[in-house]
Amino acid sequence: KLDMRVAEILKVEKHPNADKLLVFQLKIGEETRQVVSGISKWYKPEDLVGKKVVMVYNLEPVTLRGVESNGMILSAEKGKMLSVVSTLEDIPSGATIS
Repeated sequence: KLDMRVAEILKVEKHPNADKLLVFQLKIGEETRQVVSGISKWYKPEDLVGKKVVMVYNLEPVTLRGVESNGMILSAEKGKMLSVVSTLEDIPSGATIS
C-alpha cells in the first residue's frame, strides 16, 4: 500500500551529475528527507522552495546518478506539460493522503 504525504520543499539544487534531475530537501512533519526528481525541464529550483507537494513516502531508497533519493514527488504529465501534485489548502507537512 502506498503511503502518500504532504511535504514542504525546504531546498532545491541542481543534481551534480544530471541536467534533468533536481535534488530536494523535503520536510515531512518533523523529518527531513532528500528526494531526487526529474522535473528540471519544467521548474527552476528557486520557484519550488516553500511549496507543498504530495510525495510517496514508503519507497525503498534508490541512488540516482550518485545521489540517494528517499521517496518520490508526484506529478501529472500530458504532452509537453507537467505539474507537481500539491494541495489547495494549507495542510501541514506530514499529513497523510487518503
